[in-house]
Amino acid sequence: MFKQNIGNIERILRVLVGAALILGYFLSDGAYSWLYLLGIIPLATGMIGYCPPYAWLGINTCKRS
Repeated sequence: MFKQNIGNIERILRVLVGAALILGYFLSDGAYSWLYLLGIIPLATGMIGYCPPYAWLGINTCKRS
């Protein structure tokens, strides 16, 4: 469906950061703990391998073109 534009190392980092942020949501009970749910974005883009802003800006960190 979408052409992959995120390299493997970046995908792993995005999944780890996204998962850590979502975990922070469940461990936090502050007023702004809902901001941790923004971790869904790097988690999803890391799992899919496609980042729309990268496509719009013409960035491709994937070795296979």
